[in-house]
Amino acid sequence: MKNALIIGASGGIGRALATALRDEGTLVTGLARSTHGLDLTDEASIKRCFSALDDTYDLIFVATGALEIDGGAPEKALSALTPKAMMDQFALNAAGPALVLKHAVPLLPRDRRAVFAVLSARVGSIGDNRLGGWYSYRTAKAALNQLIHGAAVELGRTHKELICACLHPGTVATAFTEKYLGRHPSVTPDHAAERLINVIKGLEPADSGGFYDYAGKEIPW
Repeated sequence: MKNALIIGASGGIGRALATALRDEGTLVTGLARSTHGLDLTDEASIKRCFSALDDTYDLIFVATGALEIDGGAPEKALSALTPKAMMDQFALNAAGPALVLKHAVPLLPRDRRAVFAVLSARVGSIGDNRLGGWYSYRTAKAALNQLIHGAAVELGRTHKELICACLHPGTVATAFTEKYLGRHPSVTPDHAAERLINVIKGLEPADSGGFYDYAGKEIPW
């Protein structure tokens, strides 16, 4: 990869991805809320940030997301559901990355391989859900998977070598997961970034629209 754009470059995984790619000699551009005012819940903000870019990218990676928004923790029971928490999750974790892709299309080359990847989560898998709970976050990630899968079908008609992929990074020790790690084994952001980059390198155009874990294994929808 020669040229990469990282959305959410100030976060734990985003920063680690940017560093790892730069170490490989990739030219990395980063966008973040803290440094560029990029707000994935505001399409005007996305449009403004992307209008300032005039290059094409071999990799665009959306490394944003949140488990908890405005104090809305993942629900343990239906009784904890609120419309606001559900809509907040959808806006940031599903609609936001989809709108990024909408405005990123002009930055994706049509004449060579390119990857548009988003951070999804295994808990967004309907087929793999055996524990229940976490309704809003699970639903938002399932919606994100559908949005990226549908976009892959459309963009495959015009960008023959483009790969759109939803990637599960595993449990990563960041501020994002700090309150929820418990006894779950976790990896550092640097290790997660290394694994994600390896998966990206191994993807082919035929894999576009898929949902993969940190080892490149396909996750059921």
